[in-house]
Amino acid sequence: MTTDLAAFAKEKGVKYFMISFTDLFGGQRAKLVPAQAIADMQEDGAGFAGFATWLDMTPAHPDMLAVPDPSSVIQLPWKPEVAWVAGNCVMEGQDVAQAPRNVLRRLIDEAASDGMHVKTGIEAEFFLLTPDGEQISDPYDTAAKPCYDQQAVMRRYDVVREICDYMLELGWGPYQNDHEDANGQFEMNWEFDDALKTADKHSFFKFMTKSVAEKHGFRATFMPKPIEGLTGNGCHAHISVWDAPGADAKTNVFAGKGDGPTGEVGLGEKGKHFLGGIMKHASALAAITNPTVNSYKRINAPRTMSGATWAPNTVTWTGNNRTHMVRVPGPGRFELRLPDGAVNPYLLQSVIIAAGLSGIRSKADPGRRYDIDMYAEGHTITDAPKLPLNMLDALREYDKDAGLKAAMGEEFSAAYLKMKRQEWDSFVSHFSRWEKEHTLDI
Repeated sequence: MTTDLAAFAKEKGVKYFMISFTDLFGGQRAKLVPAQAIADMQEDGAGFAGFATWLDMTPAHPDMLAVPDPSSVIQLPWKPEVAWVAGNCVMEGQDVAQAPRNVLRRLIDEAASDGMHVKTGIEAEFFLLTPDGEQISDPYDTAAKPCYDQQAVMRRYDVVREICDYMLELGWGPYQNDHEDANGQFEMNWEFDDALKTADKHSFFKFMTKSVAEKHGFRATFMPKPIEGLTGNGCHAHISVWDAPGADAKTNVFAGKGDGPTGEVGLGEKGKHFLGGIMKHASALAAITNPTVNSYKRINAPRTMSGATWAPNTVTWTGNNRTHMVRVPGPGRFELRLPDGAVNPYLLQSVIIAAGLSGIRSKADPGRRYDIDMYAEGHTITDAPKLPLNMLDALREYDKDAGLKAAMGEEFSAAYLKMKRQEWDSFVSHFSRWEKEHTLDI
C-alpha cells in the first residue's frame, strides 16, 4: 500500500518535505516542499535543472522531476517538522537513465526476474573534525592504536549517542558503535536490508551524521583519506542473496557446502559465481566503489600509524581474514572491503548487483583462495591483479569492461565516464605546492 504523504504529514505533524536525489558524484540535492503542496509533488515531482548538479545535462535540457518514493519517507528525528523522502528522477515522462537511484532500481528488478533478491549491510566510517576540516576534533585523541579506545569514544558520546538514538527510533536495528582505527574516526553499524533500503538508509545516514556533527560544533567527513598517515574511511559491504525480498526471505541463496575453496567457507554454487563476478570485474568496479582522486590514497596507502591500512591493493579473496579485498566471514555471505566513504550509496549497490549477476550468468570462478596475511606476505603473490593506482586508471578499466558498462546501463556509463574524466582533468590541471617544492630548482 502506497503511503499518502499528505496524510503522513497530517498524522506526524510534518510541515516540510525534503524531496532528495543523489547525483553522479554522490551529491545530495533536495527541494524543501511545504506539506500543503506535497500531494501535487507526490503525483508530478519537484522540478530541478539537471545541469546545475553533477549530471551529464545542459542548460537546454527540460525540467528534471524528482518524484518522491513514499516508501522511503523518514521524519527527521532531530527536526520532526521536516521529513526526507528519496526521489526518482524523471524527464518528459521517462526515467532518467543516468540517475543513480534509477540505475539501482532497474538492476534490482533484473535480479528479481532471476529469482534473486540482494540484501546488504554497510559499514560507513567517518571522521569528526574541526569545522574547518583541518584537524581532528578531539585534541586528546592521540593514541598510536586508537581502535576501540573507550575514553576517546566517550569524549564524543553526545554525538555518537544522538545518532544511535535516532537509528533506534527509526527502527534500523543499530547494534554497535565504536572508535575506529584512526584518531578521530568512528563507525556505527545497523542491520542489513534489501539493497534499495540499504542505499536509502546509507544516503540518509550520511546526511544525519553531518547534521548532528554540525549541531555539536564538529564536521563529519566520509572522505576516503582525510588525514595523511592515518587509516582511511572504508565503506565495507556485506552481501547475501535471498529467495524473496524483505521479511518474506526464507532461504539464503548463497549458502551451501559445495566443492572447492568456496564450499569450504560456506558458499554454494550461486555464491561462488556471484563472488566470481566481483573478482572478474574488480579493477573496473573501483571506478564506482572508489570514485575520487583521494580514494587511491586509501587503497594504495603505505603503512599507517596504527600498523595497517585495513584496505586492499590486490584482487584477492579469503576466508575470515581482513587483509584481502573480499573476505568470507561465515556461511552464506561475503564482505567486499574495496569501497570507501566517498562511494555513491546507490551506485555501490548497483555495481555489486551488476557484477554479481554477470558472474552468475557466466558461471565465473573467483579463482584461488589466499589465506595469507596480505600486509606481511602480499609480495609473494604474483598472479593476482593489482587494483588501479589512481582514478584515471580505474576509469580506463571501467571503460574497457564492456560487460559491466552494459550491465550498469550504457547511458549511465557514458555520463559517468564523461563527468569523471572532466574531474580528473580538473585535478591534473591544478598546480600544487608539491610541484614547486620538488621542481622549482631543477
